[in-house]
Amino acid sequence: MNTLHIDSVTKSFTDKKVLQDIYLECKIGNIAGILGRNGTGKSTLLKIIAGITGSDSQYIRCNGKVLKTLSDRKNKIAYLPQFSFLPKNESVKKLIHLFCNKENADLLSASDLIRNFLDEKPKNLSGGELRAVEALLIIHSEADFILLDEPFHSLSPKIIEELKKIIRQQTNKGFIISDHHYRDVLDISDKIYLLSTGYLKQIQDLKELQQYNYLPKSI
Repeated sequence: MNTLHIDSVTKSFTDKKVLQDIYLECKIGNIAGILGRNGTGKSTLLKIIAGITGSDSQYIRCNGKVLKTLSDRKNKIAYLPQFSFLPKNESVKKLIHLFCNKENADLLSASDLIRNFLDEKPKNLSGGELRAVEALLIIHSEADFILLDEPFHSLSPKIIEELKKIIRQQTNKGFIISDHHYRDVLDISDKIYLLSTGYLKQIQDLKELQQYNYLPKSI
């Protein structure tokens, strides 16, 4: 089975070590959720895995091949950043065909979440509409593994549920998701990790999140 294997990831900014010997594995058909407070390095970790940020050390392998450069990751890893990345003046319909193969483009164009925006341009969409479009484009790319950084940001509860359903349906892909909507991350993930003080710890339940002070004791 195709596996994304991440090992020995460390990253420092000046004298602060943000990531320390990170290990993470994701298989096709699985969803790994990463939780953590602001500033703990979640986005930095995803950018390192995606190949757009350097690190002090890393060993990243996909289906037996070590990934060293951004080009090594083509059609293997796709990344949804927190910031908007789409050209503002292209139609959503054109962007779908730029990001997706024909089969996925046809499937995505028929989706209830996007078909009403096909002739719109990103600059004319609301924050929530734009976020949904961006997430769907990355999810339906040809990559085997999808990294989603704050995919639920600005989305209504109804749209979040629809997006979670679509992610679950992608059984031919593996997902690594980070979001502050922790209940939605918990709901959708096969494994949950907490990034804290530079280390990534596997978490079993809400009680452990409270023990590590990610959540208040009173919830």
